[in-house]
Amino acid sequence: MQKAAGATGSKAGPTGSKGSGGGGRRQATKAKLYEAAVTLIAEQGFSATTVDEIAERAGVAKGTVYYNFASKAELFEELLRYGVGLLTESLRTAAEETAREGGTKVAALDAMIRAGLDFIATYPSFTQLYVAELWRTGRAWQSTLLVVRQQAVAVVEGVLREGVETGELSEEIDIPLTAAALVGMVLVAALDWQAFQPERSIDEVHAALSRLLQGRVAGG
Repeated sequence: MQKAAGATGSKAGPTGSKGSGGGGRRQATKAKLYEAAVTLIAEQGFSATTVDEIAERAGVAKGTVYYNFASKAELFEELLRYGVGLLTESLRTAAEETAREGGTKVAALDAMIRAGLDFIATYPSFTQLYVAELWRTGRAWQSTLLVVRQQAVAVVEGVLREGVETGELSEEIDIPLTAAALVGMVLVAALDWQAFQPERSIDEVHAALSRLLQGRVAGG
């Protein structure tokens, strides 16, 4: 998927890990197709983007697209799975690393905010598509989108639930709604940052969202 200029690092994901032999080559080809598709669809929309254009942008034959995906719609559906899978894994890793270091649940949530911002800075085109698709109805992949969204939110829910159970967080917290609000806050704030306040650094954005977290969830 398209990366922001200056973004560092690349995150392995559910279909992005290296393999051996034909499996590894096929995953590399799929990654090229995902990157081409997300860039083109972000530029001109799903309906206007053709399989020919995706193949040309990926540097492969048109038949290669259909070898890996039955249709353009299936490619896009799998792109959503792939991208949100990367986001989910980055959130989970942030929480687990904080736990290994003995950090609090609030610290884990803060680390997840930073991980989310890093992901969005690395994959801005995908994030724009993902947020746009959340508000559309009647799409063939709507059920898939709801499933993968819940997977990402569930990671945040888990940390909140553990915080309530250990007494670190208030029992009055509405866990599902708070988790969805935190994920939404990061997505919307990051898109606003990139579109309207690009002069701000990621550290500034993280600091602002961290203060919101401390005030609303931690009660500071």
